[in-house]
Amino acid sequence: MEGGIEARLTAGVKTLGLALEPAQIEALLALVEELADWNTRMNLTAIKEPAEVVDKHLLDSLAVLPHLKGLWIADVGTGAGFPGLPLAIADLDRRYTLVESTGKKAEFVRHAVAMLRLPNVEVVRGRAEALKPSQLFDSVISRALGSLADFVRVAGHLATRGGRLLAMKGRVPEDELKNLPSGWKALVVHPIRVPGLDAERCVVEIGRV
Repeated sequence: MEGGIEARLTAGVKTLGLALEPAQIEALLALVEELADWNTRMNLTAIKEPAEVVDKHLLDSLAVLPHLKGLWIADVGTGAGFPGLPLAIADLDRRYTLVESTGKKAEFVRHAVAMLRLPNVEVVRGRAEALKPSQLFDSVISRALGSLADFVRVAGHLATRGGRLLAMKGRVPEDELKNLPSGWKALVVHPIRVPGLDAERCVVEIGRV
């Protein structure tokens, strides 16, 4: 099974146009294994089949990489570490802060960061809306924070003046685009194609007016 998963991941990464070192592929595969192991003890994610983890967690996360701006990145509501962990593995030149309020999920993410020896990741257990970081972020990303308006309310204060909020979505959320809080607007909606997923995906890029 391992060989099949590695081939699936390698092919998907290539389709996304990313050039990863063998050590980075190994780290991503180790993340799949560790997630499966922890999932036997606590319910970190409903997606448990390794091939599905590759498609719906790893490749879905990595598909966002071209749309990140700047050096300092926050992933709010990271859950079991997605999209933040795959992005940090693939992108060692940026600094990632992964924010999660659920204790067991934050514990897993901390464990994964230590196991994978990721020098560019900080894990913060807490609610994004209560965060007061000394360093604001160039890109704030999330794929599990409710509506676009909720995302802005919860995480808008974390972005630098010219920073971006990047909301990972399925179909283009037309109604949500019309209901952003004042002072914010959707700058562009990036369609993304995730290898192995026959589903619409997009990233909504939001900035201050």
